[in-house]
Amino acid sequence: MSENAGTAEGTAAGTAGSTDETAEEISVEALRRRAVAALTTARTRTALLTSCVDEPELTAQHSPLMSPLVWDLAHIGNQEEQWLLRNVGGREAVRPEIDSVYDAFEHPRALRPTLPLLAPAEARAYASDIRGRVLDILDSSPLRGGPLLDAGFAFGMIAQHEQQHDETMLITHQLRRGPAALTAPEPPGPDPADAAELPSEVLVPAGQFTMGTSAEPWALDNERPAHHRLVPAFYLDTAPVTNGDYLRFMEDGGYTDERWWAPAGWDQIREHGIGAPLFWRREAGQWTRRRFGAVEPVPADEPVLHVSWYEADAYARWAGRRLPTEEEWEKAARHDPATGRSRRYPWGDEDPTPEHANLGQLHLRPAPAGSYPLGASPLGVRQLIGDVWEWTSSDFLPYPGFAAFPYREYSEVFFGAAHKVLRGGSFAVDQVACRGTFRNWDLPVRRQIFAGFRTARSAGDM
Repeated sequence: MSENAGTAEGTAAGTAGSTDETAEEISVEALRRRAVAALTTARTRTALLTSCVDEPELTAQHSPLMSPLVWDLAHIGNQEEQWLLRNVGGREAVRPEIDSVYDAFEHPRALRPTLPLLAPAEARAYASDIRGRVLDILDSSPLRGGPLLDAGFAFGMIAQHEQQHDETMLITHQLRRGPAALTAPEPPGPDPADAAELPSEVLVPAGQFTMGTSAEPWALDNERPAHHRLVPAFYLDTAPVTNGDYLRFMEDGGYTDERWWAPAGWDQIREHGIGAPLFWRREAGQWTRRRFGAVEPVPADEPVLHVSWYEADAYARWAGRRLPTEEEWEKAARHDPATGRSRRYPWGDEDPTPEHANLGQLHLRPAPAGSYPLGASPLGVRQLIGDVWEWTSSDFLPYPGFAAFPYREYSEVFFGAAHKVLRGGSFAVDQVACRGTFRNWDLPVRRQIFAGFRTARSAGDM
């Protein structure tokens, strides 16, 4: 998303209610509980990501693509102060002198270590102080009275902003060298008999569907408004492309055959000597990968991860297919042919559970392809939510009737052909920052993000 890192550096919004539910139908107390829960969940995760390493690791820059972890920590508090304490609450500024230091648009990530950053202990104390004041404001807020307050939008916006930075920090943990600092249980695998019966692709019939949303209370500006799209019939992979699938592309000379590559992608892999997904290495005749400080064999049945848009596009061409468009992806994920309506999620309107999708850093890897049958779409497509962000062929562009909110820099300044759209979320995304309408975006060269893909073909193609 913004700042070209797969997760937003600006402000965002989360989910609240179903597509048929209006803000007026949700009680103020229910909204307040939802906001408190979202803020608390985010802060618990932030604490985990910043307490599992020592102070030198927090202040170090582990990659020029990422900020020091301590910058993200104080930035989270500063955004909360600016939007909730000062703007929504009308309270006096606590640390106005640091606003510029933690302005994501003013300072590129590569230069942030040179700034006068708060030390880890001071950053923690600052974020904690702001959170206490914000919860007092939330406790008395009517959650009505303007776009920022209606349905608790501003509180959901900040909860999602924090979760997006948590994903950014998890990317930093993947990039850092040294022993593993995080642990998590393995994700559940599919039932072997069930997975064996899955078709390789699913036909999505031609027709109109409703794309985007005008009813989701915490939806972002780039998801709005709801509008109709006519989509020709197409076939979509039932599950994301796996490491085993991708390895066949590599073994067939995929990285050395210019035919499969967009010109800019071909230049990129030659310039940087790229011949495999990021973090992969060939050792003693076997492909291994580094994952959060541990080295392990590449699992063949797991969705491929850490590939750029160019790599995904090249694989699709090699396979005689293509990447799905953004509207194809959303139709497959949301459209219910039986009712003609668009759901919030592939499985329906209810919020995700661990049985539906691999979300929220419950696991530190994608689940094997074919997992989560309860999360399947009406047509049987699996793992559309969670596991890996999925590259689409589409540029990041506004919907008809788009209006920037709450500020232009969240989405509008990134519109254009420079950024490609990703959909679906990953294991590193919290449910508050993930839904069927959610749009992520990044530069097509990015590989450090938790991105994979699935392929498509038009119904008339053989």
